[in-house]
Amino acid sequence: MATCIVTGAAGFIGSHLSELLIESGHTVIGLDAFIPYYPREIKENNLATLRTLPQFTLHEVDFRTGDLAPLIESADVIFHLAAQAGLLKSWSDFDSYMTCNVQATQRLLEAAAAQETLPHFINISTSSAYGRFATGDETSPLQPVSPYGITKLAAENLCLAYADKDGLPVSVARLYSVYGPRQRPDMGYNIFIRAILNGDPITIFGDGNDSRSNTYVTDCARGIMLIMDHADKSVGETFNIGGGDEINVHQVIEMVEEFSGKKAIVQAGPKRPGDQKRTMADISKAKQVLGYSPIVSIHDGLRAQFEWQRDQV
Repeated sequence: MATCIVTGAAGFIGSHLSELLIESGHTVIGLDAFIPYYPREIKENNLATLRTLPQFTLHEVDFRTGDLAPLIESADVIFHLAAQAGLLKSWSDFDSYMTCNVQATQRLLEAAAAQETLPHFINISTSSAYGRFATGDETSPLQPVSPYGITKLAAENLCLAYADKDGLPVSVARLYSVYGPRQRPDMGYNIFIRAILNGDPITIFGDGNDSRSNTYVTDCARGIMLIMDHADKSVGETFNIGGGDEINVHQVIEMVEEFSGKKAIVQAGPKRPGDQKRTMADISKAKQVLGYSPIVSIHDGLRAQFEWQRDQV
């Protein structure tokens, strides 16, 4: 069994991944900076189960300034999920995205490369690296159209540079629109569900026909863990990790109306800079190399998220 570092362990995906790793018999050392992108209380709630498990420890550390080497010295695998997320805010707060997504990644890579035994470094990236249309395989052109996507692609390239310089075993996972219980409060499905439950208006930016390939959070966590399980095939490789369902904003709202029995109040807004027009994960490589296949349908997964949010009220 492995000793796993999970950065961003108090976050949406990081907390689910940490639980899955422990369920599978591994030990998890969680690292999180608790940068106030959203209230700390939400992250503490994400950790509620993990804090009861003896196989889990958590260190609060800012990767941009903290001493990382002692925290990762026992690591067999590093899952690097910590990042400043979100497209829109990256236009107005670029310094935070640059330091959290690029500088922090460089410092973690430097600490990993200095270890006597090099850990498997699994960098969690995003379909935003592809740009406005993310519909091809991992060899597709990388043309991000937001500062967020640019910083995440820069982090990928840093990983490749350390692999080349130090022989650090590196893998990259590009995730596609992850949703489910604990989804961040700034993410679309959380916003839509919250608005419908509260009777608040929903603003649809653009024509509402932008579509997403959605990945339920446990499918996502399982896909990430498979990269570790198949290290003999995954080192040096990049994998799209996504779900099988592609839907647009209007279809999401219709589903939430079905679950809630309430009609959404919808208003139009301008198209946002940096938004992707269409994403559809080509997961052929992950299926072939890792044996990955998503399990949870968008209907079942969105219902699970709806019920989780409803119960939070």
